[in-house]
Amino acid sequence: MSAIRSVCVYCGSSPGAKASYLEQATKLGTRLGQKRFDLVYGGGTKGLMGAVSSAAAAYGSKVTGIIPKFLMSKEAVEADLHAVEDLIIVETMHQRKHLLFEKSDAFIALPGGIGTLEEVVEIMTWAQLGRHTKPIIFCGIDGFWEPMRFLFEHMKAEAFIHSQTLLKPTFANTVEEAISILTARPATSDGNPAVIERL
Repeated sequence: MSAIRSVCVYCGSSPGAKASYLEQATKLGTRLGQKRFDLVYGGGTKGLMGAVSSAAAAYGSKVTGIIPKFLMSKEAVEADLHAVEDLIIVETMHQRKHLLFEKSDAFIALPGGIGTLEEVVEIMTWAQLGRHTKPIIFCGIDGFWEPMRFLFEHMKAEAFIHSQTLLKPTFANTVEEAISILTARPATSDGNPAVIERL
């Protein structure tokens, strides 16, 4: 696998119900900057999106935001866009998702809603179809992604997940575990970092 330089973060444009979501989004942005990863994300300045991007920029990340024109007023505040070094405004959600994929070496999903879920599931679909081998990490905060982990295991048990060697999302319980997955070297006999829990 080639070196990871840019990380796409999928997350909500709202802060969510728990203070920990915003706190950990800020921590993830901070750690990405400290580890010199570039951030690629959906271009919003509100909620978890804003927390990740502003923290990443403050700690040295190049921040690329990709947002459809029709979402500007819903997800972004113009006065807060200073943290986004490279803002790309597109016409459609399809264009946004394609560019997020093209500009990223790995993907992290923080808590979010239907949009977040749809984006990361599409990336997993592409992996299962053999279109890429980029790491996909679900970063659970207060157990947010546990229902998703259960659903994957259920689909696997019912023989609806094929190409399991291609589809290998990982689950991290904390921001630090997610960062360690991005930076890890082989630490076990099968070559997988010990913190990784594979589907």
